[in-house]
Amino acid sequence: MAKLSDLIIGHPEVDKFAQLEKLVAHAGESGEMFIEFDVKPDYRDTPKKWEWRLETVFARGLKYD
Repeated sequence: MAKLSDLIIGHPEVDKFAQLEKLVAHAGESGEMFIEFDVKPDYRDTPKKWEWRLETVFARGLKYD
């Protein structure tokens, strides 16, 4: 299971929501079956429906581009 907090902590260079989406998509493609939203992303551009967007890119993988 991928944890959102682990992705954020493990990649301090990520400072935009779009970059986080790519990390989450990569986790989905890398064989992770589930993602846990244990923290809310604290980026200036985090949308209101951030959970839905991250769940979507996790399920689709890097094919969302």
